[in-house]
Amino acid sequence: MKFLLTNDDGIDAAGLEALVTAVRPLGDPVVVAPARPQSGVSHAVTWQEGVRIEPRGEKRFAIHGTPADCTRLGLLHLVPDANWILSGINHGANLGADVYYSGTVAAVREAVLHGWPGIAVSYYRKTGIEFDWERAARWVAPVLSEVIARRVEPGLFYNVNLPLLPRDAADPEVVWCPLDPKPLPLNYRHEETSGLYYAGDYNLRHRTPEADVDNCFRGRIAVTLVRLL
Repeated sequence: MKFLLTNDDGIDAAGLEALVTAVRPLGDPVVVAPARPQSGVSHAVTWQEGVRIEPRGEKRFAIHGTPADCTRLGLLHLVPDANWILSGINHGANLGADVYYSGTVAAVREAVLHGWPGIAVSYYRKTGIEFDWERAARWVAPVLSEVIARRVEPGLFYNVNLPLLPRDAADPEVVWCPLDPKPLPLNYRHEETSGLYYAGDYNLRHRTPEADVDNCFRGRIAVTLVRLL
């Protein structure tokens, strides 16, 4: 089985390398990722200028464009025989309404629009606790294996969010759950020289019981099925 791997944190991101580690026992990963960080660009694609493909070693290509550009060029030119498109592991959660802003999720959504199945994977960020990428790769590997074994359904993709737990915590439970429809809190700070900056506290967002935000915040791996309308 062949996998196209991408992200929105850039080709040099530690989370992408963790995803490569998780995927290797399942098949052949080919990395097609942004040359620079593209977090929060959602489903932007490049229209008005050229997009350059930069080889970065064996089965690694940096795209000077957005995550959706990576998926398009990967499927068209670099990995047309990919069986699955995987995006992540994002340096921060993509829960609930985040799926509309996320470049990580958009890369998978672009694949699904063209008929390929995909999985987006993200890792909740919490102040005072460092990412443990080795453990993240170990957690996500069986989730990927389970999802890939399922029957492919057109117009459907999977959104996976890993919790950030203390190093001495037990491995988390995997919970299949819906997206939380509640929006992020609206709050901006004003800086005299440069304008308004979003300042909502992600960790204080409202939660729907047993939806993805609630489960991930409670230390579980949240797996959600997302259907294109």
